[in-house]
Amino acid sequence: MGAVAGSLEVHVQADAELVKAVLGGERRAFAELVRRYERAVRALALSVLADGHAAEDVAQDCFVIAYQELDKLRKPGAFGGWLLKIARREAVSRSRSRLKMARLEESKIGAAKDRDGRLDEDLQEVLAAVMKLPGHERQVITLKYFNGQSIRGISEMTGRAIGTVSKQLSRAHERLRNILKGTEL
Repeated sequence: MGAVAGSLEVHVQADAELVKAVLGGERRAFAELVRRYERAVRALALSVLADGHAAEDVAQDCFVIAYQELDKLRKPGAFGGWLLKIARREAVSRSRSRLKMARLEESKIGAAKDRDGRLDEDLQEVLAAVMKLPGHERQVITLKYFNGQSIRGISEMTGRAIGTVSKQLSRAHERLRNILKGTEL
């Protein structure tokens, strides 16, 4: 039985070996780490967010962050714990953002209502135009104007480069102008 256990160990690489392989340029090694930990990361995110789709998003973001910051991991054998800390931080951050966004939308919509309890017509038109934007543009516009985030803040929240966020805001502004002028559907 000792020979069988020994032969199994040869085929299963430790996390530390896989981390070192990734740092050495072997992308397949990272795929193995993802395979090992994807369920745990998703489960942790789901326990925080109670939303399967949001948990999936957080899991994907978590693995991207881990890959980008892998060289900062001091103890390669501690990959699992390190990854789960990233997952918890990302899930909590997403949860806070969602809560803050919901509160802000409630307060902005409440403040924008006229005496009859309806939204001002101009605001309705702007909100309808925002809803016509592609998802990534709608996200940056919402974070910027409804959540009061800076471009740097949006970059950190979405995991996109600052230049990408700036470009998306610029394109969204142009698209909104065209929608409101009636030159774009």
